[in-house]
Amino acid sequence: MEPGARDSHEESDRIFELEAEVQQLKEAVTSHAVVDQAIGMMVALGRVSPDQGWAVLKDVSQHTNIKLRNVAELILVWGRDGDIPQNIRVELEEALDRHGPAQIPEAPTE
Repeated sequence: MEPGARDSHEESDRIFELEAEVQQLKEAVTSHAVVDQAIGMMVALGRVSPDQGWAVLKDVSQHTNIKLRNVAELILVWGRDGDIPQNIRVELEEALDRHGPAQIPEAPTE
C-alpha cells in the first residue's frame, strides 16, 4: 500500500472513531439530564435530598433489574401522564420509605 493511501485509511478510521465517541457523549448528556430530572421529581414529591433521590432511583433500578436511565424515563412519563408500571410504583414507594424522611418536615412532633 502506498504511504498516501495508508494515511488516508488511518484518517478515515480516526474520523469514524471520533464520530462514534461524539455519539456516545451525546447519549451520555441526554441520559444525565433524564436522571437529573427524575431525581428532581423524587426531591419534590418524595421530600428527600438529591442524594436520597439518587439512592431511590438506584434502588428501584436494582430491585427491578431495569437500567437506571430507563427507570428515570418511566418516572418522567409518570410525572407527565400519571401512568407508571405497577412493579415500578411498588419499588418506588418502598425505596422512598427506606430513604425518605422519618416525618414530614414541619410536622408537629409528639
